[in-house]
This record gives sequence, C-alpha cells and structure tokens, in this order.
Amino acid sequence: MYAKSGCIKESRKVFDGLKDKNLASWNAIIAAHGIHGHGKEAIELYERMKKVGQMPDRITYIGILMACGHAGLVEEGLKYFKEMQNFKVIEPQLEHYACLIDMLGRAGRLDDALRLVNEMPEEADNRIWSSLLSSCRTFGALEIGEKVAKKLLELEPDKAENYVLLSNLYAGLGKWDDVRRVRQTMKEIGLQKDAGCSWIEVGGRVYSFVVGDSLQPKSAEIRVIWRRLEERISEIGYKPNTSSVLHEVGEEEKIDILRGHSEKLAISFGLLKTTKGTTLRIYKNLRICADCHNAAKLISKAVEREIVVRDNKRFHHFRDGLCSCCDYW
Repeated sequence: MYAKSGCIKESRKVFDGLKDKNLASWNAIIAAHGIHGHGKEAIELYERMKKVGQMPDRITYIGILMACGHAGLVEEGLKYFKEMQNFKVIEPQLEHYACLIDMLGRAGRLDDALRLVNEMPEEADNRIWSSLLSSCRTFGALEIGEKVAKKLLELEPDKAENYVLLSNLYAGLGKWDDVRRVRQTMKEIGLQKDAGCSWIEVGGRVYSFVVGDSLQPKSAEIRVIWRRLEERISEIGYKPNTSSVLHEVGEEEKIDILRGHSEKLAISFGLLKTTKGTTLRIYKNLRICADCHNAAKLISKAVEREIVVRDNKRFHHFRDGLCSCCDYW
C-alpha cells in the first residue's frame, strides 16, 4: 500500500520490521523498489532473499526484471533472465519476455528487442508491441516503429493510444503529413486522444487538472504562480524543451502549450495550497514529458520540496534538483 502511494521509505520500514519474511513479502518489496526506479536496491534484496534460503518464483523474476528495466541495468537483467532459464523449475512466460523486451527497448537496443520478439516461443501480445512502439518513439526509430505499429494495430485496431504512439513517432521526426494521416484515420473510426490529466490530494480532497485547463476556479491564479516559478527556475538553468510539443506550431505557441501541461498546473496548485516543506504527490494518466520532468527537478530545488509524480510508467521522486529515475524513463 505504501509503495503504491509513492511512500517507498515507509514501505521499506514495514518490510524491514517483519520478523518472518515470506515469499510474498520479498516479492512485494522487490517490485516496489523496481517501480520506484531503485534497481540496485531491488537487486540487493533479491540476492539477500536467496542467501537466506528463500527460492524465487515467477513473480519474483517479473519484479527483478522490471526493476532492471526501469533502472537501465540491462546486463543484470539479461543475467537474471538467463538464470531463470537455467533454473528449469520456472519456465519463462510471456510476462517475463515482456519485461525483457521493455528493458531492451528502453535502452535503445531495438534490434535486439525485435529479435527476441521473433525468437520467443509465444506470439507477442499488445503490451509487448505497445512497449516497443513507445521505445521507437523515444529513439526516433521510424523503420522499426512502422513495422511494430502495423502489428499493434492488427491486434488492437480500435484503441486510440496505439494511433497516438504512431502519430507521436511521426511528429518527433517532423513528418507532419503522416501525423495528419494518422489523425484523420482516428477521426474516421471515431477515436479520440486522451487528454493529459493530473491529480493532487490537498487537505483530504483530490483536485484534477487537464492540459490547458482554464475551468478551475483558481485557474488564473495558478497560471500566475507557474509564471513566477518559471522565472525562478530559469535562473537555475530551465529552458523550455519545445521538442515535447508534438504540434506543427511556432516556438512561442509551443512554449505556451508547455505552460498548460497538467502536472505543472497541479504542482502550482499544490504550492499555493500547502505549507512550506510539504511533499507534493501527483498522479498523471500519461507519461511525463521531458520538459515537465526537467521543470519538476528544478522546482524541487528552488522551493526546497520533494515532489512525487506517478505517471503511467513509474514513480518519479524529485528532490534537490534530481530525480530518482536518474533521467532514465
């Protein structure tokens, strides 16, 4: 519960305080460190678990592979996958291959990831193809990305997120004709892109923000606070990363779009409504963009606060100008 709420320290305290640690508790704490980007800590726990005589199961290997993937520990992840294969008792299943393919994709080893997809004993599912397409978007791999998108859309032709991933791949490469073609296809089959949303709990209430939100009662005040924050973090190195705006518009308009990103609005609201030193905990339905990620790091330094953001991939703990993911997400 603590780990899912972004409180990894409290989660670890509970685990360390357990007199009798069973397999379920080991699996839970390894997975918790993994989703928070603490790959080395997850590995230490895994090795410690084996030393005390607790044998891993298929859930353990999912946790340790995910932890390696989120921390960029590719060689370690490959080692544990090989260990599982040699263990004989546990046969690698689709979810283990999914973790490994996601890990290779995050590291930019797209050819290796695609090779594994073709060599594994089961057919890849939508999760694997979606993960791989997301990595193609990150690294601008057009040729592989189009092949992957074809497979994904064959499996899920009615899911808007799949078209958005392909559109974002094209947009990142400046292929605006292809972007328009994908968006037209979405329109023809009645699909809409999910708007970026963020939530923050303040005083026992949950407040939601949508990208470009102007409907909040305190919308104008929140934007004023953001502009002040923007000035402060500009003094310590912030420059708007307009490559995060996947629209064919001018630079000034891109900067204005960045200012309306939902996590920026939620952070501004949190600073407005909480006392100095209070940790801000924000949840977002989409992956945090590079600009908001950098801004959150610098805000944490400027206002001397911890900011925890849970996007659709993982937890980010921003503190003193740094992020727990080490800019690897």
